[in-house]
Amino acid sequence: MQRRKLLKLAGLACLPASLRAVSASSNESLKTGLVLDDRFVDYQITPDHPESPARYRQVAHTLNALHRANKVTSIAATPAKVRWLSTIHSIEHQASIKRHAPEAYATARLAAGGVLNCVDAVMQEKVKNAFCASRPPGHHATNTGREEGFCYFNHVAIAARYAQQQYGLERILIVDWDYHHGNGTEWAFYDDPSVLFFSTHDRDAYPRTGLPERTGHGAGEGFNINVHLPCGSGDAAMLAAFKEKLLPAANAFSPQLVLISAGFDSRVDDLLGCHEITDDGFKALTKMVMQIAARHCQGRLVSVLEGGYHIPGLVRASQAHITALSSLSG
Repeated sequence: MQRRKLLKLAGLACLPASLRAVSASSNESLKTGLVLDDRFVDYQITPDHPESPARYRQVAHTLNALHRANKVTSIAATPAKVRWLSTIHSIEHQASIKRHAPEAYATARLAAGGVLNCVDAVMQEKVKNAFCASRPPGHHATNTGREEGFCYFNHVAIAARYAQQQYGLERILIVDWDYHHGNGTEWAFYDDPSVLFFSTHDRDAYPRTGLPERTGHGAGEGFNINVHLPCGSGDAAMLAAFKEKLLPAANAFSPQLVLISAGFDSRVDDLLGCHEITDDGFKALTKMVMQIAARHCQGRLVSVLEGGYHIPGLVRASQAHITALSSLSG
């Protein structure tokens, strides 16, 4: 009950003068894990669609250089078992996607499996944290039996349930900084106090959800935090939301694993968004979430790529993100 009260008051809580310094931990010598797989280009919704194979090709080309330089550790992508997809999605939803979009079904299942493999690698201390640079995105997916906002399966939600059932975790934090609200993730956990969902987004954009007054239902009340950032919001507004809303709630919640829906359509110049987050802003956000993970769960953090449709900007933001995750210079 006390934790719930603290979470409800998170928006009013005072931010400590400074974050506690990240303490030395047993995973300091470990590298960041990275999922890349050529099969992520094996489908396209329609010709010239913004969620294109070209998004992945350019990101992979850049991030592969880190792997060749031995700066990150490769994690394989394998198709998620139906058992794990079914923790979030009905058999009917899965069958409909497979029937109407078989190539997307296979690719989305591979992306979900990549995230689960990241969870395994982090939980088993094979890597210090991990980034699944996959497509398609997932945070809009519910159980409609069709693609929603370019999403088929909700990878980050499946990963949360997987971590709970496979490793017995009781508290998982999901941070979503995509320009669009992660309505599918909210849907999955809206009445669940074991998952704290924090989302910054423009509520006036697709899918026009994510009102700040939606804070959860029943036992989950207070564990759903929506922060509306209007068109034109930049680094200062985003960082203030994280400091004033996320940090107090996360400290009260004390997560055992942190997951990030890393949507880079909140970056400046994106084709489908009008936020103005810079690459330095994404570095700062990444480091802030890493500090939460270091404080509460030995740094255990898994990030998965969501949106981002201006390809040069997506590449630079992804590089900034993994640079922060791996604590590389530059």
